[in-house]
Amino acid sequence: MKLYRDEGIVVRTHQLGEADRIITFLTRHHGIVRATAKGVRRTRSKFGARLEPFSLVDVQFYEGRSLDIVTEVATLAPFSSSIARDIDSYAAASSMLEVAEQLCSESSEDEHFFLLLAALAALARRDQAADLIRDSYFLRALAVAGWALSIWNCAECGANSPTIVHLPSGGLVCDSCAPRDSRSLPAPVIAHLGALMGGQWEAVRSSSNLTRGEASQIVANFLQWQLERQVRSLRVGARMHAAI
Repeated sequence: MKLYRDEGIVVRTHQLGEADRIITFLTRHHGIVRATAKGVRRTRSKFGARLEPFSLVDVQFYEGRSLDIVTEVATLAPFSSSIARDIDSYAAASSMLEVAEQLCSESSEDEHFFLLLAALAALARRDQAADLIRDSYFLRALAVAGWALSIWNCAECGANSPTIVHLPSGGLVCDSCAPRDSRSLPAPVIAHLGALMGGQWEAVRSSSNLTRGEASQIVANFLQWQLERQVRSLRVGARMHAAI
């Protein structure tokens, strides 16, 4: 049994008993950590308010047999207060946290941590439209996990400048490799996907709403194909937006 400290992003919380919570963190050095925060639901809790999703914290853990225990927490960046004020940012951040938890493990490299941290900070600052930050994060996180969307080369043979989308193959494919059920993508959509992947924000912002929408659907479909599951937060976010 031992104490250890790390920087962590609060990914998820759920209730445990009458006063406790189980907190899921994406940490810089230990990947995904799930720990019990005792008494945080009591009104006099010392650090309950610091353990809100989206927040960056400095946290001390006591290593337990099944779940670690949170013993100290200090807020480093309270992204939750800014993100929660905007429905689009909140929906985007929620889906990003869900995906981060699916992609990462206890041994994940710190690149996942810094990628999610940068995306949450950009949402909190309103640097770009929330859906653009979200889609860029999805593409980059998948690339870090080893599932990069093939955009500039055929996912099957490596030929340059493919134009046909076939997500089961890994992205875009050339005419020779394209299955019968695949379809061509307009050049602006391909360029937009590449700009999202590369963080070329001036090019991203110049895309039309139609291009953004088509590219976003491709990103969501590719993400869920690779995860082999639906991303629940994407559906919830769409319903929240439609209800406004």
